[in-house]
Amino acid sequence: MKKLLSLLAAAGICLSGCSDSVRTSAEHNRTDSKHHSITVGLTYIPNIQFSPLYVAEKEGYFRDFGLDVTLRHHGAQEALFGALSSGTEDIVFAGADEMMQARDSGVDVVNWATMYQNYPVALISPKSAGIKSWTDLKGRRIGVPGPYGENYFGLQSALRAHHLEKEVTVEYIGYTQAAALKEKKVDAVIGFVNNDAVALEKAGMEVDLLPIADKKEPNLIGVGFGSKRSGIRVQVYAKFLKAVEKAVRKAHSDPQAALTATEKYVPSVKDPQTAEMTKEILRRTLELYRGSGIFGRQDCGAWERMSHFLKEAGLVKKTVPAREAFTRSVTEAARKL
Repeated sequence: MKKLLSLLAAAGICLSGCSDSVRTSAEHNRTDSKHHSITVGLTYIPNIQFSPLYVAEKEGYFRDFGLDVTLRHHGAQEALFGALSSGTEDIVFAGADEMMQARDSGVDVVNWATMYQNYPVALISPKSAGIKSWTDLKGRRIGVPGPYGENYFGLQSALRAHHLEKEVTVEYIGYTQAAALKEKKVDAVIGFVNNDAVALEKAGMEVDLLPIADKKEPNLIGVGFGSKRSGIRVQVYAKFLKAVEKAVRKAHSDPQAALTATEKYVPSVKDPQTAEMTKEILRRTLELYRGSGIFGRQDCGAWERMSHFLKEAGLVKKTVPAREAFTRSVTEAARKL
């Protein structure tokens, strides 16, 4: 028995009981030659960070897999999972932690692929502040947009990990990170490594970055694709995932092609004054996709840790079982294509 358990562990099979319990109907698993229509909700205004999806559209990768995909950007005041709940969208591109929080509030969203294999936020501070470790933050002020989203989740995770909950002052500054730092309203901010940090650097500020947690044992999971449990079409979404994977590879090998594909949604990428910043945001975004080699990989242990953390931090009212919040059925199907 011990030998069998060792073999299973070596094969990467999760033994902790968090294997997903999502089951899909035969109808959802069926694949055929007809084109399948999919509406994908992108939970932010058009941005270079969505370039892999723009590439998949422009290069015809979705069409090659028999998919008719509509990319739908959310409005500024739109509820994160409102369109998914109403049936306006089939897939939503959002934080896995946000999806788990949504389940706590009654939205039956299930994550079926993790895109950002590295959590995208970090502590950002001016080099002049001398913040080289989390212990340097005692008595300091940290800015976040508000008590929501990945910035806030990341901050709570880091404060708990470093026992700083009562040692710092948290300021809600909206999306004014650059101004807040320059005007010294805060000593550091929690921001996205592929966007906020780049903008600050290109504005002439030398910055230090501190990861929010030990990368070997993350208790938060980055953005990915989710759908309502009843709407997961395994074989169809596996094709969608393969098209996005192909687009990510294309963007890595040919960044100019990614920039060109983005122009349809973000004309400003052609602006020579911001060209270097745009290219750097693209490069750092693509880095977030790098993982173990399985595109969209779902880390069973990380889902368990996130489930416990969100409850312990008071970010959900009740524990959301990890095995109810994600499925590996789509990534497994995609590997067979």
